[in-house]
Order: sequence, then structure tokens, then C-alpha cells
Amino acid sequence: MSDEVDDLFGDGGVLARGLPGFVARAQQMAMARAVVDTVESAGTLIVEAGTGTGKTYAYLVPALVAGKRVVVSTGTKNLQDQLYRRDLPRLLGALKVPARTALLKGRSNYVCLHRLERALQTPGWRYDDRLNRIRAWSRSTDSGELSELGDLNDDDPLYARVSSTADNCLGAKCPDFAECHVVKARRAALAADLVVVNHHLLFADFLLKEEGFGEILPGSDAVVIDEAHQLPELATQFFGVRVSTRQFRDVAQDAQTEAEEWGDLPDLVTAAETLAAAVLPIEALFASINGRMRLEDLLARPMVPQLIDALDEQLFTMRQTLKAYEDRSPVLAGVFERAAVLYERWTVLTAPEQPQGLVRWVESRGRGGSFHQTPIEVAENFAKMRQAHAGAWIFTSATLSSSGDFGHFQRQLGLDDAHTLALDSPFDFQNQARLHLPAGLPEPNDPAYTTAFIEAIVPLIEAANGGAFVLCTSHRALKLVAQTLKIRLGQTLFVQGDDDRARLLERFTADGNGVLVGTSSFWEGVDVRGRALRMVLIDRLPFAAPGDPVFEARLSAIKQRGGNAFFEHQLPEAVMMLRQGAGRLIRDVGDRGLLVIGDPRLRSKPYGRKVLEALPPMPRIDRDAALVWAASL
Repeated sequence: MSDEVDDLFGDGGVLARGLPGFVARAQQMAMARAVVDTVESAGTLIVEAGTGTGKTYAYLVPALVAGKRVVVSTGTKNLQDQLYRRDLPRLLGALKVPARTALLKGRSNYVCLHRLERALQTPGWRYDDRLNRIRAWSRSTDSGELSELGDLNDDDPLYARVSSTADNCLGAKCPDFAECHVVKARRAALAADLVVVNHHLLFADFLLKEEGFGEILPGSDAVVIDEAHQLPELATQFFGVRVSTRQFRDVAQDAQTEAEEWGDLPDLVTAAETLAAAVLPIEALFASINGRMRLEDLLARPMVPQLIDALDEQLFTMRQTLKAYEDRSPVLAGVFERAAVLYERWTVLTAPEQPQGLVRWVESRGRGGSFHQTPIEVAENFAKMRQAHAGAWIFTSATLSSSGDFGHFQRQLGLDDAHTLALDSPFDFQNQARLHLPAGLPEPNDPAYTTAFIEAIVPLIEAANGGAFVLCTSHRALKLVAQTLKIRLGQTLFVQGDDDRARLLERFTADGNGVLVGTSSFWEGVDVRGRALRMVLIDRLPFAAPGDPVFEARLSAIKQRGGNAFFEHQLPEAVMMLRQGAGRLIRDVGDRGLLVIGDPRLRSKPYGRKVLEALPPMPRIDRDAALVWAASL
């Protein structure tokens, strides 16, 4: 099939004839050839495809015309939808191939007909007008995806009431199993030639396969991982053990609801109420935690071991009480199974001895938080995942290397045997963009640094009349930047956290001259084309903040084996993140923009040159030239 690439992607080829506006790109054709060779040889390929390469088509077209079964995994549900609902229909129309495609998401994305009916019978919920609207919609929807409702966010308590999780799903015992939207979606995925999933689901399915239930990977000839730079962090989460306070509350609530319906299980009602009460002080404890911390440090606090022991005792009691009634109904059997699994994981997390190579930590989130035990390195676990599927593996992203060196990414996932390919962006950065490094800023650890950075960027934003992303590396910096810019600028200010990310981007783009201030969630996966985004201003190099337990454990492991933690891990991670942020600037052939990075270490530190070399090749200009360039955008 490698010979067909020119006929498909070249000037006057199939795609040029079938897709209005399609332009042949040498980089896209090079990637497509590499994908074809990898699929045919069942090999492993890592492709860094610069912005504008057209990597999505470069892997989708070979997948569609090869006549093989392919799984495509994307970074987010939004990218899933974009790929499945926009890119695939266009390509199928142009290629005129009869490939069957399917979209598959995690079960919590679909309405659960059984839980919906139970919610309609539950005091406190049955009179909620939204429930009746959801019921009416559930009778007409084809997909069952709750996102179709539009205004039901996944953090809404009602969302959890009408969807299921792996914990509370009754499976084949469910009275609505025959009409289950999750079951229908999985059946469609099994029958498809190309299945679009996301990374969370891919990992979850592999772990289910370990238990005999996985369905996505088996039988596929190739797995394509888009936005592959996200994989190492996600692998850390999935190859560990996690227990959340919400799981305790949900088990207690579901057990109590079922016990009260039976009416003759007072001991189960008591056990549920006692377990729920034991969770409350743990949730209060999490309220005092900012982000992540080591479990050992939490246990060193006064009274914390006693609170943990009390929760342990009540969970054990709940499990034993449920065991006596598991034969009463599928729901009680399911709650017992959840309590048993929860107790097993809890026992692992709170065992006196921590196995080598693992780190235990806690994280506050929402109303409560979660307990974790995760591997410091994931290469061995990920190797097992690849070995379980002998087909081709293709990893692609705009940022996987540092100046063409893929070593860091390969080491993290154990991909030493992979072929690598680095493709530059086809955009003309020499003419489309400029880079400005403000002079005279203090060191980033200076308390006055953020204020000095703001003083440096305000004139540039004013000269360009907005159209700017200000990307911060911490929430503290974001708060100060947002407060100051709100006073200093006349342009409309959009601040992360003020609204849903998608709505913020929509409003920013529609404004045309807005200024958006954001942290990590705006550094990647954001595509604003045209003049609405003409400046990206980054406060400092995005080195991971010290204190994160997993990060510190990784650095310690590198040092213990005699490595250099900074150059082996910290710097490559920062470079990859910086490239993601810088990549927001030029998204189309007609875009023009200014990239500003405030961090003086790019000038003063020996590694600064290496960082700059990893960025797109744009001319570097001083303050006066930057003001002129900004005004011309």
C-alpha cells in the first residue's frame, strides 16, 4: 500500500479531488508512508508531527483503506467527537471505502436506564423536572450519550444519578440490559473496522482484559495513540491503586437506599449510616490539603491514623453485613461486590509495608479526595500492555522529542525498539511569527517576578489590541496576573475558572480582541485559528512544582541509580510542555503571531539554548521590534 500514498495524498490525488481546500504536504505523506509500513509489519512507530502536518489524516487514511481493524485513541472526549463526527465522515466520503466505524466512551458518558428509573422513584429527586426531560430524551436518543443534553455537566449530582460506573453497573443482571446504551456501543465497536476511543478507556479496557472482560484491543491489527505525550502520566494513574471518599459515600448511600426499600434490614441501614459518618472527618481532612501530598505525611498528622482506622473498621462491618444479604437482589449483590473490592484496595493502600518501586499519596478533589498507590516507573507495566496485543502500535503528537531526541518519551514507556520520525511543521515560522524574551526580569523565584512579567507584557498586549493568551505555570501567578490585567487593560478579560473551558474559548474567539489568562488546561488541546489569537505570553518555563509525591519519587529514583534527575526528567518534561504552550500560536497558514516567554533562565542558564532550539524556528526580536510587530498583527 505504500505505493498508494502519492495517489491518495499527492497533488490531484484522491483527497485533493474529494476534499475542498486539501493541500498536499510532504510531511503528511512521509508520516502516512511510515504508518503504512508500521501497520504492515506490525511494528512500533513514534511520530512527532509539527503543527499543520495533518497527522490525523496521515494515520486515518491508511487505517481506512488497509482493510484492517484499527483502534484510534485520542487524548480527550472532545477530540474523540471531533475525529469521529468531523474528520471521519469527510474522509469516508472522499475515499469511498465501506469501512465501518464506531465511537466508544466510558460507561459514565451514557445514560443508565435502570438508574434513571430508580432516580425517578427516589424521594428528593422524583420531582426534579430535569429527570422527566432526561426520561423523554432517553426514549428517542440513538447513542444515549448524556452530552446530547447540552446543559448537564458531569459534575452535576444528577449526572451521577442517571449514569453508571464500573462499580455500580449490574451488568447482565440488569433488568434493562437488552436496551443498555453501553452494551449497544460496545457491540458496535466490536463489529467496526475502526474504533475511536480515548486514553482513559484504552487503559481501563486493558485492565479489564487482565480480569477477563476487555473487549477493545483483542482482534485489532493496529493501535494508534494520538496526543501520545499524555500517556506516561495517565499510565501512572491506571497502573496503580486508587480509592476515593466518593466511593465510600456511594457504597453507603446505595446500600442504605436498597435496605430501606426492603424495609426489614435495620442492621444494614445502621452500617450504611455509620460508614457515611466515618467518611465525613476524612473529607474534612482533605479540605485542609492543597493538591497532593505523601500518605506518610498525612498519617503523621495528629488523630489521622485513628480516623483511618475508624473508616477501615466501618468498611469491614459494611462488607460483612452486605454479605448476609447478597442473595436478596442483584442490586445488593452488586453493592456487596463493590464493598468487597473497595475493602481489598483499601487494605493494599493502608498496609504497614509499602512495596518497593511504588509511592503512596493523597489528593484533594471536590468534596473529598482520593488515596493512591502508583508505580514510580511505568515502562514495565506498559510493556505488558503492548505484549498483550501483538499488532502495530503508533504513537503520535506534536511534542514527543527535544530537538529530535525521543529518548525521554521512549524511556518512560519502554519503547526502545520503536522506529522514530520527527517531522517539522510546514508553517513558515520565519515569516509568520516572532519570539521575544523580555530583558531585565528578576529570577523566577524572586517575589517580584510575576509583577515584573506583567509590566513587560502589558505594553505588548495594548499594542496588539488584545488577541492574547497569557499562560501561567501556577494558580497563584494566574490570580495575580488576572487581578492586575483586569485593572490595567481595556480589552475583555477571560480567566480560567470563570466559566467552562469550551465556553471561555468560544467567547474569547468571538470577541476577537480578548485576553485569556489560563494555566495547564490551556497549554494544550486548544485550537484558535485566525486573528483572534495573535499573541501567546508565557510567564516562565513550566518546570513541575516541587512537592508532588510522584514527581519527587521519580527524581529520587533517578538519583539513586546515579542519573541526573534534572537533565533526564525535569528539563525534558518542561521542554515538552513549553512546546505545547508555544504551539497554540500558529495554527494555520494565514496566522501571524508573537510568542513571549518571560523566564530569564533562557538567557542566563546553559540549558536555555537547548530549550530555545526545541521551539519552532522563529526570529528573535527585542522590545522595540516586538512592539512594532505586535501593532502589525
